[in-house]
Order: sequence, then structure tokens, then C-alpha cells
Amino acid sequence: MNSTKHTELANHAWSVADLLRGDYKQSDYGKVILPFTVLRRLECVLEPTREKFAEVYAQYEDNDVKPERLLRRASGHAFYNTSALTLKKIANDANTASANLQLYVNAFSDNAREVLEKYEFGRQIKKLADAGLLYRVIGKFTDLDLRPETVPNHNMGYVFEELIRRFAEQSNETAGEHFTPREVIKLMVNLLVAPDADALSVPGAARTVMDPACGTGGMLSAAEEHITDLNPDATVEVYGQELNPESWAICRSDMLIKGQDPENIAAGNSFSDDGHARKKFDYLLANPPFGVEWKKVKDEVEYEHTSMGDAGRFGAGLPRINDGSLLFLQHMLSKMKPVEVDGGGGSRIAIVFNGSPLFTGAAGSGESEIRRWILENDWLEAIVALPDQLFYNTGISTYFWILTNRKAPDHKGKVVLLDARDQWVKMRKSLGDKRKELGDGKNGKPNHIADITRLYAEAVAVAGDPEHPLYGKVKVFDNSAFGYQRITVERPLKLRFEVTEETLVAVAAAKPVRRVVADPEAFVSALRPLLGSTWSKKAEAFVDLKDAVVAAGLLWPAGAPFSKAMREAVGVRDPEGEVQKVKGADEPDPELRDYENVPLGEDVEEYLKREVHPHVPDAWIDHTKTKIGYEIPFTRHFYVYEPPRPLAEIDAELKALEAEIQGLLGEVTE
Repeated sequence: MNSTKHTELANHAWSVADLLRGDYKQSDYGKVILPFTVLRRLECVLEPTREKFAEVYAQYEDNDVKPERLLRRASGHAFYNTSALTLKKIANDANTASANLQLYVNAFSDNAREVLEKYEFGRQIKKLADAGLLYRVIGKFTDLDLRPETVPNHNMGYVFEELIRRFAEQSNETAGEHFTPREVIKLMVNLLVAPDADALSVPGAARTVMDPACGTGGMLSAAEEHITDLNPDATVEVYGQELNPESWAICRSDMLIKGQDPENIAAGNSFSDDGHARKKFDYLLANPPFGVEWKKVKDEVEYEHTSMGDAGRFGAGLPRINDGSLLFLQHMLSKMKPVEVDGGGGSRIAIVFNGSPLFTGAAGSGESEIRRWILENDWLEAIVALPDQLFYNTGISTYFWILTNRKAPDHKGKVVLLDARDQWVKMRKSLGDKRKELGDGKNGKPNHIADITRLYAEAVAVAGDPEHPLYGKVKVFDNSAFGYQRITVERPLKLRFEVTEETLVAVAAAKPVRRVVADPEAFVSALRPLLGSTWSKKAEAFVDLKDAVVAAGLLWPAGAPFSKAMREAVGVRDPEGEVQKVKGADEPDPELRDYENVPLGEDVEEYLKREVHPHVPDAWIDHTKTKIGYEIPFTRHFYVYEPPRPLAEIDAELKALEAEIQGLLGEVTE
């Protein structure tokens, strides 16, 4: 089925908006269109077995307890409907449409009815009936052919995604929070599963796949299809969790239709209400929303972090409150299967991030500590940079992070960086912010997906072969290459001393002085004869200051706070001034304090001698403040210097443009 057909089906469903206009706000159209599309799809799926099911159900209709398993087998699916009604029959009688539709919905098995209840379908039925629109809306959907032989499950996903995209546009929501472009999913699944192709092809292979931000279930479906393509006899169980109720309902209905257990798709927030607690999975993949704050679940996340530590999901650290991306990754890492003694077990993870998790957060911050935890455990296999303008809701650059706790021998202790930012074709028509796509080798497009997958598999060999044509697109680093020591470089505080009008104002205003001096004005007046005086040493300055105060018949207070306040008032920073001391050691000047990032493993004192002392010989490192940090400066590693164009070339171009403009102006004035 081509994209035109998807759009036609979506247009047909969305045409109901013409009926809703006036009685519904534009932002509420989806609350009617989405559940009716789900309902029509469920009805079309059950249609082939309707008569057979009715015969079986008639045998148990009077029983108080219905044989669920037998009824599901009779329907041929994980759900059923016990009513003889259809949408077409309901639409034929406007007077009974509301009551009959409610009966029809209630006749679904619990797992299917729960999907429709997420849309508050009963409320929409009443509202449509009150507006006199219900039978007309039902009539529109009876003409929508959503039979599986016409619209396979994979293609039905496109229809739902197009409807959700339109709904998001109307309601000012972010469509990209709910689904991911299919060609991006395909590449992601390739990189996730491809290294296990041999293991997956053995008879009886069984795998579990989980997406903690599953949206409409596109990633789960793609992963299942990829594994069953490798081995049609493989057993694949998919699990997911989704916060958005409309997306959750679509994903759950999709699982119902495909024969997956719909109970595996949990509703709610993965951070505060883990729907798959204590479960482990073979594969985990996700495209969590970019830059979304986690303030709503702050208390629950912080409690788990502090009370459970490494025994919980978030022991490594907490990112800043306005971006929960790295919380999703920690959540997924907590669900990896342990590696067995014989090398079996373990898990693989793929997640989509923007650039922020690569480098945001200084040494010691939550983000840096999370990166440190991942790299020191040797879980990060690779990062793949994707083209910009690839997603519906953002034009920024994005990255795949691929992680595993069972790296291949040639990957152990290493991280692959793969630059695929130039692997794209321009779309004929933009969809939101999506203007580019990855080619799949069809319709005359290059096969970027296959090319990137192949390069990923050969990454270590390509990075070691300078003669390879794609050598510049892959780099391999030791894990420790991304670590650094954040050192604090101090320089001594150097002061000269003087008494000026500003000095006297500062003395009078200083709180430590006012606390111990009975008459601050008299104290300042006692110092006034010293106006214009300067000293190179603190001791000399304080002797003269004290003598002036005592000579005026006043007391010179004792105490460190007073002494410090006086020094701050009369002291002036001077590169040639006296070095100030604290307990015999040079006192650092906070204004001259600097920070340096030194590669992990390098001797910081040697670094200081080589990089700092030639410029500031009196600098030293405060080792008590040294922190370890980790960042992954992807773009820096692939930066290629491009020299500026010659001035003569730029000048010639400007003159040519000037001549062209003059010519156009001449045509206008003729």
C-alpha cells in the first residue's frame, strides 16, 4: 500500500470534521475521529468470523460465566464482540443509534472495551446524539474499508499516525511525541537486532521487546516484523508503556488485532508508575520526547534516587529538571537481562536523543555522572548521528545511542561514533518539521538504511583502514577517551593598600565594622587624615590605620571578621602587590580562579607545568576540588576545517550580483 492510499483513508476518516464543525472545537475533532476509526477497524477485523462466533456464543449465552478462551478462539482473535449489531445497522435508525451504539460497545470483550473507554467514548456518544450528529457520523465510518486484507496491520499504523498528526496540529500538541517516522524506526531496529541475526535464526528462538514510551506502537511492530523476517517461526512478545491515552489506546488495539497480549501495553508514566517492574527484556528501544521536563514526577524520582540508590533505576544520577531523556535511558538499562556465565543472556538497547545528552552538564552533574556510569560499565556500543529535519516535531540533529551489556569482543572497552548526517533525500512534501527522509532503495531512492546498517557492522574495521572510502565517517574510541578531570586552577591574591573616599564609604557600610564599632561615623573620621596614603604591605597599612584610630581616642576592634572587612575596604588588587596568606599558604584569588579539563589518565601537575605555568607561573591546582566528568563531543570529532573563500572570489560575486540588480532596475524604469 502506498502513501497515497494511507492519506486517502485518513482523509475519509477526517472528513467527519465537516459534520463536527460548529458543535465541536477543532482541537476536539480527534476525540471523535480516533475512537471511531479504532472501532471500525475492530469491527472489520472480526467480520470474517462473525457468523461462526455467533454460533459458538449462542451455546453459552445463558451461562453466568462465559468461556473466555473458547470465545476468543471462535473469533480468531484476542478479543470479540457478542452483539449481532454492526455500525451499518446502527446507522440505519437515528432514533435508536445512541442506545444501540452503547450496547454494541459494551458487547466487546473487556480488553477491547477498555481501549474505547480511554477515549471517554460514552461521553462522545452522548454529545453527538444531543447534537443530532451520531447516526451521520456512524454512517461516514461504515463506508471506511479497513479490512485487514485491504489495509494490513503495518499500513493501518500509518493511517493512525496520520490521524494523530492532524489531531496534534489542530490541538497544538506535538505529533512527534506520539510516533516516529517509519524509515527511522527501520534503521533503528536494524542496528538493534542485526548483530543477533544468527542467534535469531535458530529454531525455537523467542525474544521479548520493550518500548517505555511506545506511542502508537510503531517501534514494537517494526521490531517484531524484523525478527520474524529473520525467522518466521520465532516467538516475539512485545511490551510497552505510554502516557498519552489516545496513543495508548491505538497501540493496545493494534496488539489486540495482531494476537499479542494487550495487557503487555501499560498506561501511565514510566518513571512514577513502572508498568513492567522487575521484568527484564532482550531488546529495548524508544524515542522519548526531546527536552520534556519531569517536574510532575519529581518527588517519586528523587525518592527512588535517594532511598534506593543503585538498587533502584536512578542511582547513577538525576539530570536537570527540564529534560528527562537520561531518565528514560536509566529506566531501560535497569531492564537489561544479566549476562550468563556462558556468554548468553544480556540485552541490547536503542534510543533516540537530541544532542543534549551527549555533553550537557559539567563534571559532577547528574548528566555527567550518568554518562560516567554508562561508560565505566562498558555499555555504550555506538552513537550514530542522523540528518536534521528527520522528525515531525523538530528540525534539530538527532542521534541513536546503541547500548548493550554483551558487546562483541572487538567492541569491548570501545565506543563507535558513526556520522550518517549526509544520508538523506529531500521529501517531495514536508510533514511538519520533517523535510528529509532516509532512502530505502525503493522508488529510485538510494538505500541509506542498508548502507548505514552495513557501515555499522563494519565500523571497527573501517575505522582502522585509512584507505577505506568511508574512513572519515567512522571513529572508534576507548571508553576513557570521553572522560576528563575538571581541575581548579588557583592564583594568589595580590593586594596593595590605600585610603580614598571610596575606601571610607566602604568601611562605613561594612556590616562587620558596624557590629563592633560603637560610632561608625567617628571611626571613619579618625581615618580621614590618612586620605591619599598608600602601602605595599598589609602589616604596614594596618599599623597606620590602628594608630590613627587610637589617636582619636577610639578602640581598634579585634576579630577576624573585622580584620577581613578592613582589608577588603582598603585592599586593591594589583599584579605587583603583596601575596596574601592564610595559615602560611598563599590565599587564592576568586576572581582569578580558572578551570581546565584534563584528559582522564593524564598527570594534572604535568599538564599544569606544560599548559598553564608558561603563562602564569604562580598558579597551582586545588586538588580538593577536582572532579571527574564525561562528555561525548561528537561534532568536534568529525569537524573538518573549511578555509574561507578567497576575497577576490567574493568580490567578483558581489560585483556580478550588483550588475544583475542594476539590470533588473533598468528593466523596471524603462
